[in-house]
Amino acid sequence: MKPVAPGTVIFHRYRGYGVITSVNLLTGWISARFGSEVRTLDLNLSSDEVQHADGEPILFRRAPPDRMPHARLMALVRDLHRAGYQRLYLYSWPKPSGLHWRWHLFTGQRRWMERPWREGWYGSGADYNFNPVMGWGDAPGESAPELASTLARFDPHGLAQALGRDEDHTAWFAAVCEALLPNYAFSLGWDTRNGPVPAALPVIPVRRGVPDYAGPDLPWPPGWAHLWTGSTALTKPVVTFKVGPAGASSGAAR
Repeated sequence: MKPVAPGTVIFHRYRGYGVITSVNLLTGWISARFGSEVRTLDLNLSSDEVQHADGEPILFRRAPPDRMPHARLMALVRDLHRAGYQRLYLYSWPKPSGLHWRWHLFTGQRRWMERPWREGWYGSGADYNFNPVMGWGDAPGESAPELASTLARFDPHGLAQALGRDEDHTAWFAAVCEALLPNYAFSLGWDTRNGPVPAALPVIPVRRGVPDYAGPDLPWPPGWAHLWTGSTALTKPVVTFKVGPAGASSGAAR
């Protein structure tokens, strides 16, 4: 199926050819403008028989869609780490509601609180819910290898800054991906009203209908515990773990 995004030319049996102006893949609704009409028309992809310009039907999938892109971003970062881009980091803070969240990719030195910002390398739920792309010209639903290729074409200079070794973080990230993907993502944020930093890494489902995470407690990234002092400090030792060949986990305090 072809991607659906703002700017896609569509055909409707009663209105003719039009152009999509916004997409909400959480609900399956789109808005489109037809001909010289000023007002947009809301259409449901499940029932309004919308087609691509070449006649291919646009059908809203029945399976619950991803509420957030963090799992695909994790797979992207893991693949780039394997290719030698180990100085690539994902700072994400999704919320359990699935609506108010952020993500931010950055390169270079691993400074969680002083992250360099590059256009297209960050996003939010407010943008993604209506235009489900990462920010660097990708198509909705691209796989991790496709995302990596698109990112490399969009900002080769920015990606080049990720070349280098960070073995501690790469090992941590690979273990977290092994435990969480494809249904869960980690969050580096928490509600300070609920107390100090939790001892284990917060985990959020990336789609509806997924049961609560029941796997092993995951550690915060290397160096994270040293960022917080006083009332926001970690209350327990950070736990690291290794995933064995059969997926079994073992923990050790550090």
